[in-house]
This record gives sequence, structure tokens and C-alpha cells, in this order.
Amino acid sequence: MNRTLTTRRQAARAVLLAGLACLSFQAVAADDLRIVTEELPPYNMTQNGQITGLSTEVVRAVLKEAGVQAPIQSMPWARAYDIALNTENVAIYSITRTPQREKLFKWVGVIAPTNWYLFSRSDKNIKLKKLDEARGLQIATVNEDAGEQYLVGKGFALGKNLQSSSKYELNYEKLKLGRVDLWVANELNAMYLVRQAGDDPTQVLVHALPLNDLGSTGGLDLAFSLKTPDAVVDRFRKALETIKKNGTYDSLQKKWL
Repeated sequence: MNRTLTTRRQAARAVLLAGLACLSFQAVAADDLRIVTEELPPYNMTQNGQITGLSTEVVRAVLKEAGVQAPIQSMPWARAYDIALNTENVAIYSITRTPQREKLFKWVGVIAPTNWYLFSRSDKNIKLKKLDEARGLQIATVNEDAGEQYLVGKGFALGKNLQSSSKYELNYEKLKLGRVDLWVANELNAMYLVRQAGDDPTQVLVHALPLNDLGSTGGLDLAFSLKTPDAVVDRFRKALETIKKNGTYDSLQKKWL
């Protein structure tokens, strides 16, 4: 009899906790949830006043699956990163998951593939065997992005061998004009920007050095600020898992890649 009563109490408690989590999620999702990103084509970009791109379409599919409506705002990466670090109920994408960032966010999962490289100009044909060989060279970075944080963590210094910009396209301009020797970027973004500038990436860029240890998931992620309820994060994780199982995720990858 006591065992039956205990089981019933445990079941009632589980139902109560689930209900409270649901209410918590609904309260946040209805009023306060905010999603921030940057201009990182072809993952996230503004076209005709609308934010689109591979990662954006995946995030919108996750929102739909989760039954949530939330605004997506595009801004310079350093600002988006700061907001996601310090504000409650904020999601950020496309963010590289690194050891430095691991405990700073609540991670949902990978929403797009990526590969990081140091790129050089083909006419310079700089090829490196290891990162240390780049210490005497000038490298273009983006303020507070994963590439810059990675290099700073390896002992490179802003204003010494790192030249930081607020926009990715400015870094290709620097490389093209010879103002820097190398450009740290993820491959899809680099190829896209070079084509947008009217150049053929196979003709003007060299993969000087792969940065295989930059990022722990092999992709770009969706993450939440630490001040976001776990119920919200769990709802998004489940929604992402669902669209990966039902084929939506794969169809979006094929559309953009």
C-alpha cells in the first residue's frame, strides 16, 4: 500500500514539474525570447530586408517545430555575442562551439557544417605546416569571432599580428589589397565572399593551413544565454533532433550546399 502511494506521489510530482516547465517555456516564448545573429553568408544574411541563409532556415524550422515565434535580429558579431552572454532568454547562431565558450552558453546543437582555415592569396602561395609559422605574418580577423578568439588563445595579439574588422567582407579586401598575409575564416563564408566580390576562389585563394581543432562539433551551432530556462533550451534541442530525423534538416543542407 505504501509503495503504491509513493509511486502515485512520484507520478503526481513528475506531472507537476512537467506542467511548471511547460508554463515556464510558454511564458518565455510568448513574450521574451529573442534570437540574434550576424551577417555571415551563406549561413545568415539579409536579402531584400529579410534574414535568410542556411543556418537561418534551419533555425526557422526549429522554431516551427517547437511551436515558437521569436524575432531574429542581425547585427555585428561582437554585439550579438555580448547580448547573448549577458541577457536572459536570448538565442544566438551561427556560433562555433569552442572550449573557451563551452560554459558560457547552453548549447542546442549543430545547425550547419563548417571548416576553418587560414587562407592566403594564390599569388603569394603561403602554405604553412603548423600555426607557429604564422606568427610573423599579418592575419585578418573579425572582432570576437571564433577565429580571432582561437588565435588570441594561441598567443597571437590584436594590433601586432592580428588585424580585427567588424565585417567579414573587409577581410577579403585586406587580403586582396595585400594589407594582410592571411585571413582566418570558415570555408563556406570565404568562398561566398570571394564570389560576391567577382573573383573565383579557386583562382585567388590558397588553403594555407587547416584549423582542425577550432570548434568541438565540426559545425556551427545554435545556443542560448545562461539566463534562459532549461525548459526552453530542451524544447529547442528536441525540435532540432526532430527536424534532423524527419528529413527537413537534410533537405535544407542540399538546398544551400
